[in-house]
Amino acid sequence: MISSTRTTDVGGQPRLRPSITGRTTIEDPVRVSVIIPTLNEAENLPHVLSRLPKVHEVILVDGHSTDGTVEVARRLRPDVVVVDEQRRGKGAALAAGFAAATGDIIVMLDADGSADGAEIPRFVEALLYGADFAKGTRFAHGGGSIDITPIRRAGNLALSGLTNRVHGTRYTDLCYGYNAFWTRCLPALDVDCDGFEVETLINIRIQRAGLNVVEVPSFEFGRLHGSSNLRAVRDGFRVLGTIFRERQRVPAEAVAA
Repeated sequence: MISSTRTTDVGGQPRLRPSITGRTTIEDPVRVSVIIPTLNEAENLPHVLSRLPKVHEVILVDGHSTDGTVEVARRLRPDVVVVDEQRRGKGAALAAGFAAATGDIIVMLDADGSADGAEIPRFVEALLYGADFAKGTRFAHGGGSIDITPIRRAGNLALSGLTNRVHGTRYTDLCYGYNAFWTRCLPALDVDCDGFEVETLINIRIQRAGLNVVEVPSFEFGRLHGSSNLRAVRDGFRVLGTIFRERQRVPAEAVAA
């Protein structure tokens, strides 16, 4: 079931949405671009790519992997679009992937196996029902996580509460990176950061642009192989700085529906 975090459209009029359940296939004639940032994720890609439904394109944004990540991706999926990103960081990778996307809908997916690509139809369905942005959450009914640590959970809860207070959002899971949105929303995002704070930046900007956001329950698994580049304290402070910097930023004009 998908729960709404906003119930008004760009013009401020109430918009009612029916309760809907996730599908297992994408039947609607929309082109979905899946963006996967990678840095030495060769061991994880067989699982990650095998879980994807049929989509328009898969864009792998690689940050100079040395373990054969790109070669594995091309072997498993010959039609994969590979973007070599010179800058380091998840924000830089996502910005490069967004620029390369040609689909109607963009999905942000991690390459470590923690996010299940089989959930993509659930996000797409939320968009087809009228949302501009489908935001994954581990903390709504139907979601969950076996990966998040107590420290990260407490930090996420505190940062989510602060963002809700400062920016008027109602997010239950600020720092989760599994999201989908219509490509026409890209001007509102205008990603200009390099690090893990990118999810916070996107979540704030999409809200401040007046777009319709729904939260989609998602289950997070543990990283399959390798070690994460996320550092809870360091990246938590970067998220904190983003929350307050975005308060001073003039929001982009709402994207026409």
